Amino acid sequence: MTCNLILALDVETKEEGLALLQRIGPSLKTVKIGLQLFTRYGPTLVEEVAALGYEVFLDLKLHDIPNTVAKAVQSLSALPISMLTLHASGGAEMMAGADKIRQALKPNLTLLAVTVLTSMNQRALAETGVAASPESQVAVLAKLAQSSGLAGIVCSPLEIGLLRRELGPEAILVTPGIRPADSSADEQKRIMTPTQAATLGANHIVVGRPILQAPDPQAAVARILSEISG
Repeated sequence: MTCNLILALDVETKEEGLALLQRIGPSLKTVKIGLQLFTRYGPTLVEEVAALGYEVFLDLKLHDIPNTVAKAVQSLSALPISMLTLHASGGAEMMAGADKIRQALKPNLTLLAVTVLTSMNQRALAETGVAASPESQVAVLAKLAQSSGLAGIVCSPLEIGLLRRELGPEAILVTPGIRPADSSADEQKRIMTPTQAATLGANHIVVGRPILQAPDPQAAVARILSEISG
C-alpha cells in the first residue's frame, strides 16, 4: 500500500506558507489547509496553493446541523480541493447529507470523518462526558461514518490496525500525530513515526512542525518520503 505525505501548512501568514511551498517544490504532493489560514484568507489561499500544483486537503472539521453542513459542502465544492473533513460526532444524518451533496457536485472529493482528536487522551475524552476509551470511541464513530457513506477517516496512528480490522482495506485512513523519531511530540498525545504508520497501513500521514520548523524543509520532506517509501 502506498502512503502519501501531507504537509500541514500551519503557519501565520499566506506569504510564509506560499514561500515555504516554493522552497519545498514538487516532491510534496498534498498540502493541508486548516482553520488558522482559512479563516484569515479564505478560498483565495486554496486557489493559490492549488495553482502551485498541489492537491489541497481542506481541514475545517465541519460540525453543525445537517442542513448547514450540507450547504457548506455545497459552497466548498467549487474550490480545487481533494479532501475535506467533518466531525463524525455530528451524526449519521449530517454525514449522509454531506455525502449526498458531494456525489452530486464533486464526486472526486473525499470526505473524511474526524473521530477523536489526536490531542485527546482518556482523561480529556472523559471530561467531555464520554466514558469510552479513545480507541473504542474511534471505532464507534468510524463505523458510523462508513455506514453514512464517507470514504475516509482521520484517526490517530495508534488506531490504524483497529480501523483496518473494523472497516476493511478500502477505507482511506489519514493520520495526524506523526512525528519523526527525533522530533518533539508537542501537544499530541497519541503519536507514531512515519515508518510505523506506513507499515501499519496508513494511506496518508500528516506532518506539520517537523517540516515547518526544519532548517531545510525540502530535506525534511525528502527524509520522510524516503521513510514511508522504504
